Amino acid sequence: MSTSPDQATRNMIKNLEASSGRSMPEWIALVRSAGLGKHGEMVNWLKAKHALGHGYANLVVHLAKAPATPAAVEGAGAEAWFAGEKGAIRPIFDAVMAAVAELGSDIELAPKQAYLSVRRSKQFACVHPSTKTRLDLGLQLKGVKPTGRLEAAGSWNGMVSHRVRLESLAQFDREVRQWLKAAYDAA
Repeated sequence: MSTSPDQATRNMIKNLEASSGRSMPEWIALVRSAGLGKHGEMVNWLKAKHALGHGYANLVVHLAKAPATPAAVEGAGAEAWFAGEKGAIRPIFDAVMAAVAELGSDIELAPKQAYLSVRRSKQFACVHPSTKTRLDLGLQLKGVKPTGRLEAAGSWNGMVSHRVRLESLAQFDREVRQWLKAAYDAA
């Protein structure tokens, strides 16, 4: 039985984390903070400064520079977010990430321990698997009055102005997608 490319990538991530003691989000943050722009420079830096093999260094750089897709997020911690009971809300997350990917190629993902920050020139959204039945989508929509499902974020997350609670895939509808695009356009 052969291993799929996605499974091979997940295996590499687990092996790197086990052998290095750093999680993939930590590796991604490290390479992003290095201030290097070119793929090859980043790979060589990881190999020279952190003694990573070429395959691992290349994987880290690919994930650090990846567009906002569900597959790119996998290496950044999403698999752990949806382990166990939160697995039921994974389809909502995947739909949100597919919509994010359609917004543009200038999006950067910044995984945190419990949620995903979505940035352009600044953070315009965050995706948070809050409970086993709800995914919260935070949006930066300054000047937009909270109404209906678009509620004020309040103390929930100080990096966004609004929150939309998504408990089903159907709730990630045209209206929510328009709010997401408006937040992207304003960033």
